[in-house]
Amino acid sequence: MRASLVVCIIGLVLLAVLPAVLPARLLIASIQMLVAALFASAYALLSGRAGMLSFGHAAYFGTGAFATVHAMNAFGGTGLLPTPLLPVVGAIAGLGVGIVAGWFATQRGGTAFAMITLAIAELLHALAPQLKGLFGGEAGISAMRAPALGLTFGSTLQVYYLTLAWVLLSIGLLYFHTLTPAGRLTLALRENGHRLRFLGYNVHGLGVSAFAISAMFSGLAGGLQVLSNEAANYAVFDAGVSATVILNSYIGGVGTFLGPALGAVLMTFFSYAASDATQSWLLYQGVLFVLVMMYMPTGLSGLFGMSARLVRQRGPRVAALVALLALGAAVLVSAGAVFIIELLQRLCSQDYRALASAATTLPPVNLFGRPWPPAALSTWILPAALLAGGALLAMAARRRLATPA
Repeated sequence: MRASLVVCIIGLVLLAVLPAVLPARLLIASIQMLVAALFASAYALLSGRAGMLSFGHAAYFGTGAFATVHAMNAFGGTGLLPTPLLPVVGAIAGLGVGIVAGWFATQRGGTAFAMITLAIAELLHALAPQLKGLFGGEAGISAMRAPALGLTFGSTLQVYYLTLAWVLLSIGLLYFHTLTPAGRLTLALRENGHRLRFLGYNVHGLGVSAFAISAMFSGLAGGLQVLSNEAANYAVFDAGVSATVILNSYIGGVGTFLGPALGAVLMTFFSYAASDATQSWLLYQGVLFVLVMMYMPTGLSGLFGMSARLVRQRGPRVAALVALLALGAAVLVSAGAVFIIELLQRLCSQDYRALASAATTLPPVNLFGRPWPPAALSTWILPAALLAGGALLAMAARRRLATPA
């Protein structure tokens, strides 16, 4: 408990001093990471704690975004509320839509529940471009942050600290919810809803409350995104938004409270950095999700628990050795896989095929700052050696784990 508190305090200090060490471009990315962390934490309340897998949480994120952008444009652009309080409008809109959608969706469970949530999000996604008065058509709606409380909110720095304050407050409230009787019953709803009903609890009401609270904080996250971007369009209802929050949450680990936030921060940074470096970044994201689900079903946050158990059972020396071997295996296998994927992506590109059709031999592929002849054996030996080295290190780590202490 004390170690968790120390880690949280260190994290808060790092978040507070981050603007002093980051350039403006990365500060904008940091705002997107904070919004993604709140969205994933809100989603995890429903899918992780209550055990209801929603495929359409973009509906509440988008509703909060559009409610906030309308609130920003109210009264001739002066705003319905002072700028720091505008995310409240997104939260109220998300809560309202969440209560209605949750009342219908939680009538069913399992696959039917997931399909209902998906249908609601797709309905909004299809309607938004048609309802120009409400959603601004395909162009969407833009707005400007109005000065308030002596601040202009014209700089990224002020928006960062406003977003940080809202995200910390919201995550704190979500954590407080887990300590309340309603929060504990939400966990029981996931474990055994039939027993809760047998004990006399209103299971449907519990499901609706978890759905509505999750939608409320999702709407708040949408409102924070609009405050940052000063615009919203129908893309916020896209299925990709719902898929992203699912991937982020499960990669981080929905079984722990901060796991989804951790996954959202890491994956948002990964997409921000990788999308500039390669066209295959979505492939890497998908592969990472598959690998995490196959070999770490508790998510990346589960690594901390696994490491602690390994230290207790085998001692710090063995744990450090196994960690080094596993890290080395991951680095070598990743390097080999990235080399092959990038090489194949360039070989299959339209530009390379046009070059190859005009030449008598296959032209070399420029990759990582040097040319690689695709027909040369040496081009393929390097990734094969990396993969083989990674496999050997993984086998060594596994053998060390199997050896009695």
